[in-house]
Amino acid sequence: MNHKALVLRNVGSNWVGLGVTVAVGFFLSPFILHTLGNDAFGLWVLVFSITGYYGLFDLGIRSSIIKYVAKYAAIRDYDGLARLVNTSLCSYGGVAAVLLVVTGVGAWYVDSIFRVPPAFLQTARLLFVMVGAALALGFPMSVFKGVLQGLQEFHWLNLTQIVCDLLRALLIVIALSHGRGLLTVALITVALPLLASCVHVLIVRRRIPISFGLHYVHRASFHQMISYGAVTFMIMVADQLRFASDAIVIGIFLSVSAVTYFSIAAKLVDYANNVVDSMAETFLPLSSRFDATGDLSRMRRLFIDGNRACAIVLFPICAMLIVRGRSIIDVWVGPEYESSYVILVLLIVSRTAYRAQGASNRILFGMARHKPLGLAVLAEGAANLVLSILLVRHFGIVGVALGTAIPLLCLSLFFLPYYPCRLLGVRLRDFVRHAYVPALALCVPLVAALLVMERLFDARTYLELGAQLLAAGTVYGAGVVWFLALKQPIHMTLKRQFTNLVQQALSR
Repeated sequence: MNHKALVLRNVGSNWVGLGVTVAVGFFLSPFILHTLGNDAFGLWVLVFSITGYYGLFDLGIRSSIIKYVAKYAAIRDYDGLARLVNTSLCSYGGVAAVLLVVTGVGAWYVDSIFRVPPAFLQTARLLFVMVGAALALGFPMSVFKGVLQGLQEFHWLNLTQIVCDLLRALLIVIALSHGRGLLTVALITVALPLLASCVHVLIVRRRIPISFGLHYVHRASFHQMISYGAVTFMIMVADQLRFASDAIVIGIFLSVSAVTYFSIAAKLVDYANNVVDSMAETFLPLSSRFDATGDLSRMRRLFIDGNRACAIVLFPICAMLIVRGRSIIDVWVGPEYESSYVILVLLIVSRTAYRAQGASNRILFGMARHKPLGLAVLAEGAANLVLSILLVRHFGIVGVALGTAIPLLCLSLFFLPYYPCRLLGVRLRDFVRHAYVPALALCVPLVAALLVMERLFDARTYLELGAQLLAAGTVYGAGVVWFLALKQPIHMTLKRQFTNLVQQALSR
């Protein structure tokens, strides 16, 4: 399969999987929120935010697995692949043991750190143990997901994800309808990913020949993974400071229920970002292959075309959330949460500026030239945490959103475009013109259509809101089709002929 067909297959399967995940989350979240209440839902978000820091124990090994699996598979070095997988399993086994201890200690002191209502104290401890233990066990199991990503077998990952999402939604609805509570919902949520990981093991065993045994655990392989993953670890720390610290800051300085209002906006932004991430993650193994073969011209084309694709997908979603965000929140979770709109605008603007450069990040990883990026995002993450703590005292959850948005915008506008352009020998002006100007221009009629639809009628149901977004999306889609058609040679020829005729007529 050629590179273009492979990318299209992977991106297509990623979007199908993401579509199911977003649809399930979009319709399931209000049901869980209104069934459990603000305090229980806020506790749910808070515990998952805390245990989200367990991801730091990855130490960048996951990204190393993806890169070196792609490399070893390309040159058919199955001995190197066996050493990589076995060393990863051994390393993650040690991580899992450490995290089980951390989970036990953290569950005991959870009430000493956060403002947990007394009625939820026992629930909070059990929830922490349940989620933390599942995440710990998930570390060694996740090796095989990384192998499938390195092999660019994203369709298998998405198939298992779709099945798990649908099964999770069904079981949660049944459980809550029969009077079950937060702990049952958590058990369903954390158990299904472990089941999916078991399926990944079977797929990898059938896909490539990998031998297992302690004699395949090599110190050299471990050092190789840690050397590559050290910078990845810095980026992971920054991501946790950037995206997971907000709920914790709110839980410490405000209340558990305040976390709910912030998480509503953050969840909508996550849905938008996941659309781009599911596409951009296919660029890492592809760029690693181009780097291994020294194909700089394809790398430059991937850099520009990949970021343009990210912008074309993400910019209209950003515009829709800004223009119709209040209506989306009202219809989704109710008008009582409309105050989350300000948070939504601050988060979507800053994260769009960053995620629209998703191809740049993956290419830097694929080339193993991501150290400057790691230092930059680490500084940005630290600034995020400091500003959030300073501003939450004066502006509440809006201050936390400002503390997130300001450093992220600075990183996205003043560092990220320059470094990969210089590394790949692409002029910044050409990069911006080819990657982002088309998407910005296409959003103008989209915004106009949204404003016209808003004046025609106020959306108060899913059907009315869907009609408005569909009409505006159709306008944008027509513009995208027109833009892509102009890029084809025959249309470019016709365009040049038409331009020449106009010039001749004017000259006469």
